[in-house]
Amino acid sequence: MPPPKDMTVRFQKMHGAGNDFVLLDLRDQDFHIDAQIAARLADRNTGIGCDQVLVLRAPTAAGQLASFEVWNQDGSRAEQCGNGVRCLGLYLHRRSEAPSGPFKLGGPVAEVSIEHLGGEQIRVDMGSPVFTPERIPVLGRSDKGWYMINIDGKNHSLGAVSMGNPHALLIVDDLDTTDVAQLGRAISSHQIFPDGCNAGFAEILDRSHIHLRVYERGAAETAACGSGACAAVSILSMAGLVDEKVHVTQSGGSLIIKWTGGGNPVIMIGSATQVFSGILI
Repeated sequence: MPPPKDMTVRFQKMHGAGNDFVLLDLRDQDFHIDAQIAARLADRNTGIGCDQVLVLRAPTAAGQLASFEVWNQDGSRAEQCGNGVRCLGLYLHRRSEAPSGPFKLGGPVAEVSIEHLGGEQIRVDMGSPVFTPERIPVLGRSDKGWYMINIDGKNHSLGAVSMGNPHALLIVDDLDTTDVAQLGRAISSHQIFPDGCNAGFAEILDRSHIHLRVYERGAAETAACGSGACAAVSILSMAGLVDEKVHVTQSGGSLIIKWTGGGNPVIMIGSATQVFSGILI
């Protein structure tokens, strides 16, 4: 539903490595959002168009600058969004609300720590990856963290992890010849993932550089996925296939992901861009 005629609702259009967002700062604006409205805003033909809608709200705990929600393109809710968090960080920096050092935002499942590094570069502490099956969640028995699933009569070995939201990863020889749309849709909705998952596809170039494509739950394939990049590096690191610092190249741009293992947090560094601002009518 549109806002009342006597009320304007401001929004920002932003993207992180091509993963694009509509940002609604509702800390001082009265606007109701639900699944239907989020899907209408995200529609690229009849709405503003985006992969996800970000909603900024008042803090939910002491020590937070603000809190946020993430709505997928189909109106479903997301638990985490690394590229979106970077956009929030840039937005708050440009409003001169962010301090010079790290600051915290309350997320749907956990706090995130953000720091503006200069220009459009944002550093995010994404928290520790979780490999416990019940907490991802993923069903079935794993072989050293890898799960076998069958799709159209073919077996695939997947890594799985939670970065606040569930991720699966399939290692491929050539991303250009991989049917990400078909396989991603099948993996994302496979019964082994009771809450669905974001399905990543990684081509390992060397120990410090991978190419990645991600089919996001609720949004199909996006130009980049921040939490998916963190998940991919975490899974590959656990398997001993990459180093502690990895450049992750996606179609929309590159991210630097650092993880030293154990219970340490995954650090993501990448750009955020403000495209334009507007008013809902």
